[in-house]
Formats: sequence, C-alpha cells, structure tokens
Amino acid sequence: MQLKKILVPLAILAVLFFAFRNYGWPGIVLVGGALTMWALLHVTRMMQVMKRAADRPIGFVGSAVMLNAKLKPGHTLLHVVAMTRALGQLLTPKDEQPEVYRWTDAGGSYVDCTFQGGKLVQWQMTRPEPAPEPAEAPSAAP
Repeated sequence: MQLKKILVPLAILAVLFFAFRNYGWPGIVLVGGALTMWALLHVTRMMQVMKRAADRPIGFVGSAVMLNAKLKPGHTLLHVVAMTRALGQLLTPKDEQPEVYRWTDAGGSYVDCTFQGGKLVQWQMTRPEPAPEPAEAPSAAP
C-alpha cells in the first residue's frame, strides 16, 4: 500500500515528462486535461455515493445477509458505503486504526466490518437469537 503512494505520483510525472519530450507544451496540456478529467470523475462518484448515503439512517442496511455475501477483502470503505447506500456506525474511537463499522438490518442482524487503512480486512455477521416460542396454554375441555 505504501508503494502505491509513491508509484502513482512517479508514473504521473513520467507520463508528463514523456508528453513534454515528445509533444512539447501541447502534450503537457493533453495529459493534464486527462488527469483533471479522471480526478473530476472520481470526485463525482464520491459525491453521488455520499448523496445517496445521506438519505438513509446511519448504520442501516436493507439486508445484512446480502451485504455479508457481497463483501470481499480489499474493498474500500467508499465501495462498501456504495453497496449499503448508508454510512456505517463507527464502533471504534475516531481516527484510530483499525476502524470497525456496523451495518444493521430491520431484523436485528448486523455485519461488523474492520477496515485497515481504508481497506476491508475482515467482517463478521451476527444474527439475533430467536426468541423462544411461548408454550401454548392447555385448553379447558367443556
């Protein structure tokens, strides 16, 4: 993960260098425009996800079972929020790693997701214990 933080800016600089070397300033403008477009697309997607999540209660998901089935290691927090269309309920202190979020459904089942550095590391689904059925009272025969 730390390697990606170094390689992406280096790749951008290398592309800018080769664009300048081969095409001059028009190459820089072309590559700069493409990078700006990519950044705008990313910000637009992020804003759409947050707009959808703002309309739902924090930590609520339609079905915890379906969420549990769709989760995969390495998903980002933004991807999970997009799947659930709701922000998760933060269970750990703010800005402390790892972060644990909970999404609960109407039946009381919930999924606890652990994120390390913004990536999904593990998750666990918990279902509530079924309430014992009350014993039927014997009916009096007339």
